[in-house]
Amino acid sequence: MVIEQVRWTQAGGWEPHAPGRMRVAPQVVLVFAADDVLRDGAPLEELRRAHPAARIFGCSTAGEICDTRVADETLVATAVHFEYARVEGALVAIGSDSRAAGRRLAAALPSGGLRHAVVLADGLAVNGTEFAHGLRAGLPAHVTATGGLAGDGNRFQSTRVVLDGECGPGHAAILGFYGERLAIGHGCMGGWGAFGPERLITRSAGRVLYEVDGQPVLALYKKYLGEHASGLPGTGLMFPLVLRTPDGAQGVARAVLGIDEAAQSVTFAGEMPEGAYARLMMASHERLIEGATGAARSALEGLGAQPPDLALLISCTGRKLVLEDRVEEEVEDVRGTLGTQASLAGFYSYGEIAPLASGVGLELQNQTMVVTTFAER
Repeated sequence: MVIEQVRWTQAGGWEPHAPGRMRVAPQVVLVFAADDVLRDGAPLEELRRAHPAARIFGCSTAGEICDTRVADETLVATAVHFEYARVEGALVAIGSDSRAAGRRLAAALPSGGLRHAVVLADGLAVNGTEFAHGLRAGLPAHVTATGGLAGDGNRFQSTRVVLDGECGPGHAAILGFYGERLAIGHGCMGGWGAFGPERLITRSAGRVLYEVDGQPVLALYKKYLGEHASGLPGTGLMFPLVLRTPDGAQGVARAVLGIDEAAQSVTFAGEMPEGAYARLMMASHERLIEGATGAARSALEGLGAQPPDLALLISCTGRKLVLEDRVEEEVEDVRGTLGTQASLAGFYSYGEIAPLASGVGLELQNQTMVVTTFAER
């Protein structure tokens, strides 16, 4: 595997050099950037000219990961040449049915030889729960998948997905990896802890939560955020909810994406079913960093004895808000676990897509770090 990683900033342009100096042509270029940088289009067009035969695949973010650096308002491009593997990509409009969009996206990939899929979706337009379930239903049973929802910093105004010449909102994209000599591992872990009483979801519609215990949910968030309530919806990411179904099964976390003052409602990244129980969560720096290390350890174990050449890191923007100036520590700990030979690329997201802890199924995760590792044997 041959990898070239470059970064673009408004102040300095490309560093350490302009793209396109690889000795071999890449099959794919992973691109993670601020929404306004993608909307500008100039850096993306330079990448297309530098790598005319490559699939350009990526999205807008709430922070870009370049090796162990975390930055905002940049573009990070990671060009990858596989010696033995190949890739295929597809793009679909999400529309009003996120589950159907997931099925269509999965069906758009050739199934023969497919090993793994990475998926990206507009973080504001998709019901992540339904999308992940549709994706799982459409993929062959033996194929694993990971991915995330595009971000827009703490603005929550516009997110977009990139595939080749397309770059816009309202879409989801998939990149399929093929080849028997390609080894892939993945891990997903959080580090959050629940606190306070459980509350029954008494009124909701899809991703929009109106009432818990018969009371407006927005009032609950404002009570717990106190002086930080004026920063909603962004500060709500520091207090996600964890769901428990009526049968007692512990569910996944759900992150805040928007609020409606008039309706006193909160919009989340995934489904908020009536009849489920919700509990607030919070985290410490140490627990979040330990979670990132655990995800990296699981992703490394999936490769067996093979060291990773490339690692894709997708971490929730809520973690970034809590970690603040210590945010690079979670990436540094991933580096320490995976070793110095692996190139690290990724982004901070509005939601992560990964298998359940049991290794089966596929679910929208929130407030987690998802690590996907790649190596060629």
